[in-house]
Amino acid sequence: MPRTIGIIGAMDEEVELLLAGMQSTETVDKAGIRYYKGTYHQQNIVVCKSGVGKVNAAVTTQILIDTFDVSQVLFTGVAGAVHPQLNIGDIVISSECLQHDMDVTALGFERGVIPYQEVSAFQADQTLVGLAEKACGELGEVNCRVGRVLSGDQFIASVEQVNWFYEHMQGACVEMEGASVAQVCYMNGVPFVVIRSMSDKADGSAHANFAEFTVASSRRSHAILDYMLEHM
Repeated sequence: MPRTIGIIGAMDEEVELLLAGMQSTETVDKAGIRYYKGTYHQQNIVVCKSGVGKVNAAVTTQILIDTFDVSQVLFTGVAGAVHPQLNIGDIVISSECLQHDMDVTALGFERGVIPYQEVSAFQADQTLVGLAEKACGELGEVNCRVGRVLSGDQFIASVEQVNWFYEHMQGACVEMEGASVAQVCYMNGVPFVVIRSMSDKADGSAHANFAEFTVASSRRSHAILDYMLEHM
């Protein structure tokens, strides 16, 4: 049975660029989410937009696995930079994903640890990580870093929080979906990678930066996915 690759985009612009290059496209609506099935670089793919937040991302990912039997999941979008050497336009490829808002410290667990569960930091697939790195190299003049993606149902706009995330949780960037996608993939034994473009410094300047960055970020994310799909 030929494999099918699931691709989750965080923005309409990303999904539209993929759809423009797809062939034999058909749509399936499930749980309020539209899934686009087709081929791209002779790969069978299913493309969708997750919506914002961990619950939306989890539902989207589980449907990709259960309904479309995807063998891998690629997730792209934007994030706030946490690592001090990252700037707007830079790329973070997930080494692993962790929920920063999982907080059971009152019961003695470290921040980010899911109680009574063996794994809380979900490892990305090394082959997919390596392919994403190669794709970034093809773009040229793009700073790419492999690191920990922190996720939570909060929009981070505080210098103090950013510094804490870097110093205490070893985060490279912060966003609102990646760790949820990662956990669902881990629970189902499906390889994944999260690829994020830095839209802001997560320091309160996001509103001014975000709108200007959306189009450029979508094109960059599409270029990375295009390379990966061509070379998988």
